[in-house]
Amino acid sequence: MKREVLCVLCVLAILLSGCTGSGKSADKSLKEVFAAHNMKVGTCVTSGMIKSDKTSEVLLNQFNSLTMENAMKPDSIFDQAKSKEAGKPVVEFNEEALSIMAWAKEHNYSMRGHTLIWYSQTPEWLFRAGFEGSGAFVGRDEMLSRMEAMISGTFAKLEELGYLDLFYAYDVVNEAWMEDGTIRQNHWTETIGDDYLWYAFYYADKYAPESIDLYYNDYNEQYKMEPLLKFVDTLKDDSGRYLIDGIGLQAHLYTSDSLTSYFYVLDKLAESGLKLQLTELDVCLGKYMSPLPADEENLKAQGQFYYDLINGLFERVDAGKIQMDALTFWGFWDIASWRKEYSPLLYGEDLAPKYAYYGALQVKDKAGY
Repeated sequence: MKREVLCVLCVLAILLSGCTGSGKSADKSLKEVFAAHNMKVGTCVTSGMIKSDKTSEVLLNQFNSLTMENAMKPDSIFDQAKSKEAGKPVVEFNEEALSIMAWAKEHNYSMRGHTLIWYSQTPEWLFRAGFEGSGAFVGRDEMLSRMEAMISGTFAKLEELGYLDLFYAYDVVNEAWMEDGTIRQNHWTETIGDDYLWYAFYYADKYAPESIDLYYNDYNEQYKMEPLLKFVDTLKDDSGRYLIDGIGLQAHLYTSDSLTSYFYVLDKLAESGLKLQLTELDVCLGKYMSPLPADEENLKAQGQFYYDLINGLFERVDAGKIQMDALTFWGFWDIASWRKEYSPLLYGEDLAPKYAYYGALQVKDKAGY
């Protein structure tokens, strides 16, 4: 899903908030609870969050993995002028990305890269002759060359900056499939063809170090199970070796969703033998297009949902039923969520922990039960 850049009011709220939430709300932290199951736990971040004492304290206390909300998406990391000069896409991380990576390295975080190849938030000039904003689209061979330069250049730039070892996973392709089982049509399919997906993983496998797992990431995974299973089975080289390491499930869920059905999907996807990660987890009050008010009853239901979801994941991980080494929440504070009208996250507007927080923490008697 396209993420809205954090609004000015939200940034001011982060920087100026007088709230007292410290992130230390129980005897154990989220990262300690997840570590007991050999998992990292993360959240998405902006530079505003790491600059604020209040929000950075929550980050430091609770999470050991970070994903940039927007600053590593394609429209943020390629320099048009330098690309024209070089005749190939040139990676140039912006100040927000650089500040987050520096902060992550200083505080011993691990990171997920998000994302290399996407139909959205990718500048159109990357597909056009001369890297101009208008004009003819380039042909297949040229676009494959550009894709290779985009992917190789990203990993080379991270190594040059000394940040490559921060990353343990990278979303190679984001949101390529539709719910009806067809490939989403976009500039990648127009210039290369449907096999752009295979080439994206071929190049990522070629240039990424072994220490970085390569993921396909998508939303509405509940409705895309069969297409995803068929798709990942095609991502192999001539010897039959997988070019992909895992499937990223965005997990933008609702309290009205059936966890029985969701776990069925996870169990089936796990049969691929690939790793799974929940990469953008939030649980909205209500259902799609119908948010419920954040009253006591609904917040308790949300806390129970988080508890049951994460308890079910831990049971499956501990039993070896699924391979999952990390889970990422798409934020932690309702006021800064891209779906804030649904109150989907672990902390309320005053940065006080909600029933949802205790659900994620697996403290059942505080999770709304």
